[in-house]
Order: sequence, then C-alpha cells, then structure tokens
Amino acid sequence: MRVKAFIDTNVVIYALGKSSEKTELAAALFANKPVISTQVLSETANVALKKLALPLLATKTLLATLGSLCQVEVITPETLNFALEIAERYRFSWYDSLIIAAALEANCAMLYTEDLQHGQVIEGRLTVINPFLS
Repeated sequence: MRVKAFIDTNVVIYALGKSSEKTELAAALFANKPVISTQVLSETANVALKKLALPLLATKTLLATLGSLCQVEVITPETLNFALEIAERYRFSWYDSLIIAAALEANCAMLYTEDLQHGQVIEGRLTVINPFLS
C-alpha cells in the first residue's frame, strides 16, 4: 500500500526548475499522485508569474497539469480554523500551518517540504520529510 503524501510549494517549484539533482528528486515525487492544496496552486501561480515570468497562458497550463498529476485539497473555512489551532499549538508560521492543516485533512502520512524540521511528526500522524537531504 502506498503512503499518502502532501507536497509543499517549494518542492513543486524545484520540480519546475532547470535540470539539477533537486529537480529530479522533486519531479519523482509526482509519480504516485501526491496531494497538494489550493494554497499550493496559488503560491505556484504567484512564483510562475512573478519570478519565472511565465505568461498567463503558460501559468494556466501549469496549474492544470498540477491538478491532473495531484489530488487537490480545497482550503475551506474549517481548514483555516484548523490551521489556527496548528499555529497556536506548534508555533508554526501561518502558511506552514495552513499546509499542515490541509495535509492532515487529506489524511496524508508524509509532508514533503524543506521549510520544517525533517523527521518531525505532527499530530502523531504526519511526518515531515525533506526530500533533498541525503
């Protein structure tokens, strides 16, 4: 049985980068239909438009591709409230707490990110994995 995994925006952005070891590691994580959230789609669009200078049509295509490769978890008012509880309990930033809340709501067992402590277990069921550590 495959373990359900959530991918944070930073990993998505690495997958889009120029060929490198990080690009290959990040891209490989999409093979098992991971979970992302509407927050990840929004942050990816922002980076694509501003930092990568992709045209609107290319950004739209990118988001559609991500939506087909991943299960997309919608951020709801309940997710926002859960994220506030996570932020209070663990003292994570707002955006990290929102990612964690969405991953937990989607029943993911792993969260791929480089923004949090590798190996940390959140709520006894979500393990943080930095996919770029050797």
